[in-house]
Amino acid sequence: MRTVAAVDLGASSGRVVRGVVDDGAVHIEEVHRFPNGPVHLRGTLHWDVPGLYREVLTGLKLAGELDSIGIDSWAVDYGLLDAGGRLLGNPVHYRDSRTDGSTPRDGLYEINGLQFQPFNTMFQLMAEPLLPQASQLLLIPDLLSYWLTGERGAEYTNATTTGLIDVRTGQWSPELTRDLPAGLLPDLRHPGDSAGTYNGVPVTAVGSHDTASAVVAVPAETDRFAYISCGTWSLVGVELSKPVLSPESKAANFTNEGGVDGTIRYLRNVMGLWLLQECLRCWDAELEPLLREARQAEGSVFDPNDPVFLPPGDMPARIQQACGRVMTRAEVVRSVLDSLALAHRDAVNDAQRLSGKEVEVVHIVGGGSHNELLCQLTADACGLPVVAGPAEATALGNVLVQARAVGAAHGTLADLRKLVRESQPLRRYLPRATTSRYA
Repeated sequence: MRTVAAVDLGASSGRVVRGVVDDGAVHIEEVHRFPNGPVHLRGTLHWDVPGLYREVLTGLKLAGELDSIGIDSWAVDYGLLDAGGRLLGNPVHYRDSRTDGSTPRDGLYEINGLQFQPFNTMFQLMAEPLLPQASQLLLIPDLLSYWLTGERGAEYTNATTTGLIDVRTGQWSPELTRDLPAGLLPDLRHPGDSAGTYNGVPVTAVGSHDTASAVVAVPAETDRFAYISCGTWSLVGVELSKPVLSPESKAANFTNEGGVDGTIRYLRNVMGLWLLQECLRCWDAELEPLLREARQAEGSVFDPNDPVFLPPGDMPARIQQACGRVMTRAEVVRSVLDSLALAHRDAVNDAQRLSGKEVEVVHIVGGGSHNELLCQLTADACGLPVVAGPAEATALGNVLVQARAVGAAHGTLADLRKLVRESQPLRRYLPRATTSRYA
């Protein structure tokens, strides 16, 4: 039996999870949870990364004796270090407005394979005033790992979200990095590699982009599946062995991100439960009563990926404006869920069409797997069975990669996924015949 700690940082909260792999099963226990969110400082939206590090240390103390530590977080954001290894400034939040107006140049997709997102790291660096003073850039999980161990590196799955990796070679692109300061980007490391030690405990590189870890824990029985990692964002796609770089893929705004064991996460970003999170914050309301009302409510459909929904603010007003009518709270919630279900359907269908990979089942993992109405609407929209769970997919994937690195688990991704199927509660939703005008 081996015990590991998964540090899992999301856009709204973080936690430290204790994981044990024993007797062909994986078990996790949350030992520490803490809030996370943006901080406005003189007109700029930042993360409180030193505060997150303090909470990580608290969680590791509560986790007890450990055989390994692994860290994952959201993608694209980074800290800059000076020549002495000191943080130059608190990392900027990807929802900050500094990258508004960013546009991709011709030929970019053919190299990095990424959908255009104005907040990708390469566009943030174009608007980075501290870049001339910087000696090195570390993505958020790598920054926290550096503070634990004193060792620097760039974990591959997260590095692929920067827009600076050549997706064909899996290395930093000489063409895309030629205008950056020499030495700014550290050497790459891969899930399962050593990242140093903390108080004598090995720190292991995992799929440090949280979606990469979540996809490890998709409890698929075959390779003919689509996944929706559903939280603040919905990441909707399929798992491939090589990238899709066609003009049609670029036009459909699909991304090719690195996955664990050399896989490609071929996916599209959908705005996700951020829409509901902001509504609830504005209303100061609880979700469950509104979900019960939303089952009977009449919603409207809008494009959840419209950039107008990206920044914080009065989300209910923006949704009602997009729908062209005044709505009750329950109608707003139903509109969000209907619109997300249709966006999920479109992404699943496009992923199949563009990659040539046929899908037989859709797996919803992450916090959105608890939302029964969203899961059922997604099954209805896709016309495919939906398997919901595990909700803790990111932490489980983090734990499993560590467990394999320390010898407590073995085999391929299929073997790791079998552990998830045999250990975690799952729920199945079958598509219903529907006469909905949204079908």
